[in-house]
Amino acid sequence: MKVLFLESFYGGSHKDFAQGFCGYSEHEVTVVSLPPRFWKWRMRGAALQFVKQAQDLSSYDVIFATDLMDLTDFKGLAGPDCPPVVFYFHENQLSYPLAPNEKRDFHLGFTNIVSAAAADAVVFNSCFHRDDFFNAARKLLRKMPDTRPGWLLDDIEAKTCVIYPGIRLPKGRTPGISGSGLDRPLIVWNHRWEYDKNPDLFFRVLGRLKEKGVGFYLALLGEQYDKVPQVFERAKDTFRDEILVAGYQASGEVYREWLSKGRVVVSTAIQENFGIAVMEATAYGCFPLLPDRLSYPELVPERFRRDVIYSSEKMLLEKLTTALTTADGLVPARRALAQNAARFSWEAMIGEYDRLLAETARGKKAGTVKTSSRGNCKV
Repeated sequence: MKVLFLESFYGGSHKDFAQGFCGYSEHEVTVVSLPPRFWKWRMRGAALQFVKQAQDLSSYDVIFATDLMDLTDFKGLAGPDCPPVVFYFHENQLSYPLAPNEKRDFHLGFTNIVSAAAADAVVFNSCFHRDDFFNAARKLLRKMPDTRPGWLLDDIEAKTCVIYPGIRLPKGRTPGISGSGLDRPLIVWNHRWEYDKNPDLFFRVLGRLKEKGVGFYLALLGEQYDKVPQVFERAKDTFRDEILVAGYQASGEVYREWLSKGRVVVSTAIQENFGIAVMEATAYGCFPLLPDRLSYPELVPERFRRDVIYSSEKMLLEKLTTALTTADGLVPARRALAQNAARFSWEAMIGEYDRLLAETARGKKAGTVKTSSRGNCKV
């Protein structure tokens, strides 16, 4: 099939997802994208640009669009030539954590709702995200003074499924444990340098590790945008003897080399709908330490949750201390968790996406959209 991929925020995990999908899909994919900035304006204006940029919509079998756009505007402007649309939620504006002193703009959340309603199929990247969206959407609709469209969410749920995003592993690579060549264990941070990843907690725990005399090195990876939390600048001074690398690694090869050297990857996030960065690091042999919230519990096999999941700052400190001071004892778990993370590789996941796109295209032409049963979220 011919697939038109619309991405209004071509950066970070959005870009990674688009590139992974294009690289592995069996379909012929054309990407139309916009730079990763001014995200609120993208939600309001990207549809206008996409209608102008996309050539001959009738030549495509299906459109794959992501959430930072108004799909109703796009379909209205595209008219009868618009093919069926699969709408993918990286995140949503109904429940995304607010920055300090920021107020919720419910118009953006409502845009997500009506875009999902206008789509022919809707995909969420985890069961947590799906449930979080619908819970927040119900709360928003209850705020309406009258004519509350409760039926709308039933319609959306009927065409919704969960398909996890792919992570990129070199083809033919068997995840495992490689020696780091370092004289201290390496802690990996490979998340965006933003408030919603809760870096204050991360560096506070590292400070307590130093006070206890626990030795470690630190790899501060991940992308930075216009506003970087001040804690990162303070950390560069506080942990100047521990930091081996600080900043985004444009080379995928160099980035993966750092992951393969890591012993532990830590997340302290307050917003994470899947966790591509964590699963990539885990696939390369890092032992994950993850909060008991968001999508993380559903990604970790039940037999490892007691060791991987923490529920307090004190527990994170204890688990991190153990992980850094117990090298050989972690190896079996790291290998098993790496194998588990590899099930999210693009090679493993792409078939789910390609089939959904094909089903949606066929269902639209037949007058119905086939409801997917994917995403039972059992690990």
